[in-house]
Amino acid sequence: MVENRAVDVERVFIGGGCNRIVNNVSWGACGLISFGSQNAVSIFCPQNAKISTTLPGHKASVNCTHWLPSSKFAFKATGWEKHYLLSGDAEGVIILWEFSLVENKWKYISQLPQSHKKGVTCITAILTSQNEAIFTSTSSDCVVNVWKIDLPAFGGDFTITCLDTLSAGLKPMVTLSLAELPGSTTHLILAMGGLDNKIHLYSGETKGQFVRACELKGHTDWIRSLDFSLPVSINGEPHNLLLVSSSQDKGIRIWKMALCDSISNFDEKKAQNSLAYYIKGPVFIAGSFSYQVSLESLVIGHEDWVYSVEWQPPSLMENYSCYQPQSILSASIDKTMMIWQPEKTTGIWVNVVTVGELSHSALGFYGGHWSPNGDSILAHGYGGSFHLWKNVGNEFDDWKPKKVPSGHFAAVTDIGWGRYGEYLMSVSHDQTTRIFASWFNEAKLKEDHDTWHEIARPQVHGHDVNCLAIIQGKGNYRFVSGADEKVARVFEAPLSFLKTLNHATSHLHDDLQVDVQVLVANMSALGLSQKPIYAQALSETRDRSSNEGFDTLENIPDAVPSVLTEPPIEEQLAWHTLWPESHKLYGHGNELFSLCCDHQGKLVASSCKAQSMSVAEIWLWEVGSWKAVGRLQSHSLTVTRMEFSHDDKYLLAVSRDRQLSLFSIDRTEDSDQISYQLLTRQEAHKRIVWACCWNPSGHQFATGSRDKTVKIWEVQKEKSLVQKLMTLPAFKSSVTALSWTGSHHHNEEGVLAIGMETGLIELWGLSLRKHEQDSSFAVPKTSLLIQFDPFMCHVSSVNRLAWRNSENNDESDDMQLASCGADHCVRIFKIVLEESIDEHVKVQNLKDDHVDVTNSPHILACSTYLFYNRSSDARWSILPPWMELSLRNGVSMVDFGDGSYEPYPSVDGLEQVGTKDCGIWVCIFMERIIKGQPLFIPGEDLVAKADQFRTNLATLFLSIL
Repeated sequence: MVENRAVDVERVFIGGGCNRIVNNVSWGACGLISFGSQNAVSIFCPQNAKISTTLPGHKASVNCTHWLPSSKFAFKATGWEKHYLLSGDAEGVIILWEFSLVENKWKYISQLPQSHKKGVTCITAILTSQNEAIFTSTSSDCVVNVWKIDLPAFGGDFTITCLDTLSAGLKPMVTLSLAELPGSTTHLILAMGGLDNKIHLYSGETKGQFVRACELKGHTDWIRSLDFSLPVSINGEPHNLLLVSSSQDKGIRIWKMALCDSISNFDEKKAQNSLAYYIKGPVFIAGSFSYQVSLESLVIGHEDWVYSVEWQPPSLMENYSCYQPQSILSASIDKTMMIWQPEKTTGIWVNVVTVGELSHSALGFYGGHWSPNGDSILAHGYGGSFHLWKNVGNEFDDWKPKKVPSGHFAAVTDIGWGRYGEYLMSVSHDQTTRIFASWFNEAKLKEDHDTWHEIARPQVHGHDVNCLAIIQGKGNYRFVSGADEKVARVFEAPLSFLKTLNHATSHLHDDLQVDVQVLVANMSALGLSQKPIYAQALSETRDRSSNEGFDTLENIPDAVPSVLTEPPIEEQLAWHTLWPESHKLYGHGNELFSLCCDHQGKLVASSCKAQSMSVAEIWLWEVGSWKAVGRLQSHSLTVTRMEFSHDDKYLLAVSRDRQLSLFSIDRTEDSDQISYQLLTRQEAHKRIVWACCWNPSGHQFATGSRDKTVKIWEVQKEKSLVQKLMTLPAFKSSVTALSWTGSHHHNEEGVLAIGMETGLIELWGLSLRKHEQDSSFAVPKTSLLIQFDPFMCHVSSVNRLAWRNSENNDESDDMQLASCGADHCVRIFKIVLEESIDEHVKVQNLKDDHVDVTNSPHILACSTYLFYNRSSDARWSILPPWMELSLRNGVSMVDFGDGSYEPYPSVDGLEQVGTKDCGIWVCIFMERIIKGQPLFIPGEDLVAKADQFRTNLATLFLSIL
C-alpha cells in the first residue's frame, strides 16, 4: 500500500465460498482454518465467523491446503509464535506461507523449487522435531514427492529439500498420510491411496529415501481419504498404529499396524509363506523392526461415497503424556458427518453422533475436520459452504450448529447496494443471488467493527447469473437479475425478509410497504422460478401430509416463513430466505449481460450478448408495468456496461466494439411517456471497453478499457457532444471496473475507484474546475490517492466496484467501497479521507512538478492557497507544514499561539486588523524567518503590507502551477 496521509483503507468484510474439491480445507493448531477460494488461499477464524484475509500468489485454482502444525499436532505446538501453511494449486505449484501469531501478519516464504507437472491433489505433513517437518505431496501426474523443511528457530532462512520422488504407476494417488513408526523415531510410514483401490505403504528414514513396504487390499472403489493415529494400546498391546481409510465404496476400514519382532528374529520368506500372513495381513521391515498390518474393523453406515475420515486430535494429559482418543470423524456425499467410537464392552465401532445438511439443494460434504481440542467439527460441502457444529454439552454430547462465513463458490459478476446502503446484493456464476448486511444488536455495541453476514439468498437459479439491477424507487425492495438465458427476472422482497432486515439494521424506512402479503417464496422443481407463499395460503400448506417424500424433484417441501433474529446458518439461507419472482421480461435474443436502473426507480435498461447491431440493442423497461418502452440501437457488439446520469437525463453505454454511446432520456410529466435519442457514438478506446461510471454530481464520466487506460469525459449540453477531458496515466493491466463518488465538502471533488484484471484496486482523486470564460470544465487535477495492499485485494479480475450510498454519512469522511471479482469473493473496504481531496491533489501536483514544498518558500504559497480554500473550522490542519518550517529555523511553537482561532496567531506587539489577514501574517513571519529579518517593523502599515504580500503570493502560486 502506498504510504499516504490523505487516505487510509481498512478491510471490513470478505465473503467467499470454498473450492469444491476434496482436501481443500485444513484446521491448524493455531485455531485458524485455511481453504482455497479460486486462486486465493483464504483464512477464517471460527471464533468470529469471519474471513480475516486472503493470500495472493497462486496463478491457478487452489486444490489443497495443509497447516504446519495441523490440529493433529496441536499438543506439540503449545507456545509457538509462528505457524506455517502449505498450499497447492491446479498447475502443480506449492507455496509455503508463514503466519505470526504475535503480529497477526502473513508472509510469503517461497514457492517449492520442484513443481508437479499437473494439479496437486493432496498435501500431508508430520512434525519430526521443533525445527523440522516432513511433508509429502501428490498430483495427477502420478508422482508423490517427499519433502523436508528446516524451520528457522530465530528468524533464519528456510531450507526445503526434496528427499524422494515416488512413482504411483499409471493411476494417480489422491490421498496421503504420514506417521512415525511405533518403536522408532527415525523411521516414517507413508500411506497412499488412489484410483487403483489399493492402499500403498512406503517406509523410510527422516533423512533418506522411501521404499515400498506392502499393499492393503479390501476397498472396491477409489480410496478417498487416509489418516494415521498416534500409537495406541489395544487389548494390552502397546505400540499399535491405527490407519483409517475411506472409499467411494461407501465403507470405512480401520487397519492395525503392530510392532512384531526385531529384525534379527525375523525371517521374511518364512513370514510371507505362513498362514498368518494371509489371515492377519502382510508383514514388512523398517529399520530394526518388523511390523504386521491387519484389518481391525470394517465400518458401514454411510449411504454414499465417504470423502474424508480423520482421527480426533490427541490431547496432553496432566503428566504431559499424549492421549489418542478412539474417535473417528467421517464426511460423506450423502449429506452427513458421523463420529465413530468403539463400544466399551464389545469393541465394535458404532456411530455415536450424526450431523448433516437438510437442505434439498445440498449435494453432500467434501470433507470433515476436527478442531484442535476436539470440541468442534467442520464440514465443507458441494455448494462451497461451511458447516460448523460445537459440542456444548457437559455430561452428554450436545452438538449445536454455529455461524460460519459464507459466500459464492464461483465468479461474482455484479454487486449493488440497497437504496439506503443498508445491505449489499451480489450475483454469481454459482447461480445464486445473495444479500450481505451488517448485523446490529446489543452484543455488538462494544465492538469497534461491523459484523457482516449473509442474511438472505433471494435467488437460487438454474443458470449462471450475470448481472443485477436494484430498483431505487420508493416502495418495497425489488431487483432485476439477468442470467445465461434470454429472460430478465424481477423479484420482490417478502415480509419475512423485511422483518429480518429490521432485526439486522434496527430500523426500516417509512416508504417501505407494510402490507406485503407475500411471506416467503418456494423453489420450483427445476430451480428456475420461485413462487410466492401468501399469508392466506400458509394454513393450507401446513395441512399437507407429513409423510410425503422430502427430497425428490417431484415433491420439494415448502419453505417455512421465518423471521431471523440472528445471522442465519447455511440450511436457513439455502431454503427459507428466497424472494418470490413477480415478473419475467422477454425480448432479448441472447443471454443477458448487463442491467442498470435509473435513480428515480422508473426505468431499467438491459443488454445481452451480441455479435450484430440488431441483437446488441438496449431495451428500456418501465418499472411497475414492466412494459418495454424503448429499444436503443447503437452498438454492433455486446454492451458491457450501462449507467444513468445522476439526474437521469442521460444513459451512457460502452461496448465490446470499443465505442461509447450517449442517449438522452426525456420524460413527459403528465403522461409519463419516454422519449430517447442517440446524442453521440464515438470510439472511446483501442480495445474492449469494460467499465463506465458517472460523476455523481455532474455530467462528467469515466471509461475503462482493456487497453489499460481510464479516460475522463464531459457532456457539452449546448452542442450535444462528448469531449474528452483527459486520460489517466497508463495502468499495468486491463481496467475492468470503475466507480466514482463525490466529496462531502465540494461538488467539484471526487474519488474514482479503479479495479483491474490483476485484482488490484486504486483510488484516484479528481478535482474539477471550470473555465471562467465559458463555464466549461478544464482538465481535471488528478492524483493517485492510494494503491490497495495486494493482501487486501482480489487475486483475479475485479468485476465490479460500488460505493456505498449511506444516508447517515453526509458529514463524515469515512466511506465504504464494495468490490466483487472472479476469485469468488465479495469485499467491503472502509475508506478514511484525512484531508480534502482538492488539497491533496494540488500538493501532489506540486510534488510531481519537482517543487520541494518542505524546504523552500513555495510552501508559503501552496499552504496559504489551501488555507483560504478551507472551511474555518478545519484550517488548523494546514499549520503543520508551517510549524515544521519554523521549528527548523529555531522558532518556538508558543509563537503560534495556543491553537485557538481568535487571535491567530497570538503574538505580542501585533494588533489584529481582521481575521482574513491572520494567515497572511503567519506567512509574512515565515518569510522574515527564512530571510533572517526582524519579525516586527515599527510604523509598518499592516493592511498595505498584507495586501501586497497577498498579491505576491498569488503571482508566485500561479507561476508554480
